[in-house]
Amino acid sequence: MRLGVLDVGSNTVHLLVVDAHHGAHPWPAHSEKVVLRLAEQIGPGGALTEAGADGLVKAVGMARTAADGLDVEDLLAFATSAVRDATNAGEVLARVRAETGVRLEVLSGADEARMTFLAVRRWFGWSAGRLLVVDIGGGSLELAAGIDEDPEVAISLPLGAGRLSREWLRVDPAGTVPPSAEAVDELREYVDTLLEPAAKQLAEVGWERPVATSKTFRMLARLAGAAPSGAGLWAPRSLTRTGLRQVLGFIRHIPPGQLHELEGVSTGRAHQLLAGAVVADALMRRLDVDRLDICPWALREGVILCRLDQLAPM
Repeated sequence: MRLGVLDVGSNTVHLLVVDAHHGAHPWPAHSEKVVLRLAEQIGPGGALTEAGADGLVKAVGMARTAADGLDVEDLLAFATSAVRDATNAGEVLARVRAETGVRLEVLSGADEARMTFLAVRRWFGWSAGRLLVVDIGGGSLELAAGIDEDPEVAISLPLGAGRLSREWLRVDPAGTVPPSAEAVDELREYVDTLLEPAAKQLAEVGWERPVATSKTFRMLARLAGAAPSGAGLWAPRSLTRTGLRQVLGFIRHIPPGQLHELEGVSTGRAHQLLAGAVVADALMRRLDVDRLDICPWALREGVILCRLDQLAPM
């Protein structure tokens, strides 16, 4: 069957269309996205601004039209931290449904972690043993660990790269001056504080294979020498702690407006790279992880797999 997944994240609204059936690899048929940076459209009172809501309605409407044109049989639409954390989320979701016909399901942070974990488990298989899965999004950080397809621990923390860039580093995407050393040090202390209890929970479960997903980790791995996207989906990629520290050491001195010039760095997320690197470094240090394998599947694939499992014949 042809499935569509509409992912309303903190940075983008992404439509992924796949041809799939239970037990088979979901093959991408179409992908399109709109950069909205919803996390940066949250006003001082915590509400999504009118401009942000207008942009969301327009992007969802375009995605719905595209899905209809591609004969999508089932459109799975969900929103993550930017909408989840907005104080006017209910009002925004009602408007989206009224104007586009799309019902957005708001995923909890724990559900994000669980579905991402499922995708990673299916990608690497049972031979990977106990998995640790880490995912740095725009608004939140998801962590999960366990031996089964459903993790024993699933945690979400407000440590997304976009959120931290805005609230702690006060980064201007077109900025010509890097954040100060003091700001970076303060961010590192904050991240360490929030990670401490989560690290203890994860350590109690344990793992044999640590894995990272998300655009942030893929960019950091590429800067550290991992294979480019042109090498294909199945090319093995990883990020070492040594490589990450080297990357962190030089990107902290590059103005945010110039980071997109680095090979493998997305223009829309370049200004968030430093904050993401600080979180990744703190994670690897706190969890005593020397190497993270990079998984190309993440939340969207997890949502697809979960839906296919529901359609499985009894």
